[in-house]
Amino acid sequence: QVQLVESGGGLVQPGGSLTLSCAASGRSFVSYDMAWFRRTPEKEREFVAAISRSDERTYYTDSVKGRFTISRDNAKSTVNLKMNSLKPEDTAVYYCAADYMSPHFSISYFYSREYDYWGQGTQVTVSS
Repeated sequence: QVQLVESGGGLVQPGGSLTLSCAASGRSFVSYDMAWFRRTPEKEREFVAAISRSDERTYYTDSVKGRFTISRDNAKSTVNLKMNSLKPEDTAVYYCAADYMSPHFSISYFYSREYDYWGQGTQVTVSS
């Protein structure tokens, strides 16, 4: 199995930037497709971005396209989420998630039930 620890959350003004990091430990990181989800009091866990283990193909929900960038560093076993032009509606708890050796990731990446392991979450607050 793998353990996931997020960091980098905080308070930022609208239009600002933050970079979230997720450090993985345990089973080989390269065996996992990775993603970021977020949750608010009003919404269930919502898909934000994902990156595949094989070709590092990336996927984004429409509301963050052009503003957020997901990346991974297999040597360091980390996945990052660079968030630019932040909006108040981006306020949420952000979770890192790992999917072990999925045979169908390219068609299931946005389902939270697809993922086997989750971090504890990090709060992002966008407010003036």
